[in-house]
Amino acid sequence: MLLRRNKTHMPDAAEALPGRSEAMPVQDYGHVVLGTSLKPPFPPDCEQAIFGMGCFWGAEKFFWQMSGVHTTAVGYCGGTTPNPTYAEVCSGRTGHNEVVLVVYDPKAAPYEQLLKVFWEMHDPTQGMRQGNDVGTQYRSGIYVFSDAQRELAETSRDRYQQALNAQRFAEITTEIVDAGPFYYAEEYHQQYLARNPAGYCSHGFCQVAYTPMATTAETS
Repeated sequence: MLLRRNKTHMPDAAEALPGRSEAMPVQDYGHVVLGTSLKPPFPPDCEQAIFGMGCFWGAEKFFWQMSGVHTTAVGYCGGTTPNPTYAEVCSGRTGHNEVVLVVYDPKAAPYEQLLKVFWEMHDPTQGMRQGNDVGTQYRSGIYVFSDAQRELAETSRDRYQQALNAQRFAEITTEIVDAGPFYYAEEYHQQYLARNPAGYCSHGFCQVAYTPMATTAETS
C-alpha cells in the first residue's frame, strides 16, 4: 500500500518501501533541448551537481537554460528505497527527493553560479514543501560530490541566510549532504516543460538576490 497519512515525515528503514534491483528503464533519446546524452559517460572536463528545490519539472528548466551546462536530467535521491517509481516517491515512503542532475563545465559555469540559480529560484525556508506541494520529495537539498562542493554550498547557504534575514524570512531548511545514488525518473518526466510548455510549474521565489562571492571580491 503506497498511501501514508503524514508525507512530511521521513520514513526510517522499517517504514520504507522495498523498491527493486532493476533500474528504471529510461530510453536515452537525448536531451530534448540540448541534444546531449542524459546518461554517462559525460565529457571528462564536466562535473556533476544535484539539487532538490521542489517539483523537478520546473527546477530542471532553470538549469538547462544556463550557459556551460552540458545536460540535465530529473530523478530521485536522498532516500532509502532502491530504484523507486514516481508513485512510490509521492507516497512519502521512500525518503527520496525530486532532484535535478546537472552536468556542467566548471570553467563556463562555475559551481557557485549553479548555487545562485538554486537559491534564487525557490524558497529554501519551507521545510518539507514548496508552495502548495507538500511532502518529503519537495524539500530543499544540495547533494554534493566533493569537499569543495560542500564548502561552497555551506558558505553560500550562510551568505544567503544573511540576505533572507534582512528581508525577514525564516531560517533556511536546506539539507546539504553527500550525493548518494541518483535514480533516473521515468522518461515522461525528463525535460517535462520542454515537452509540455504550458505544464505545471509550482516555483515561487523569495525575490531575494544571491550575490556570488566572486562578485563581492571583484568589487571590494
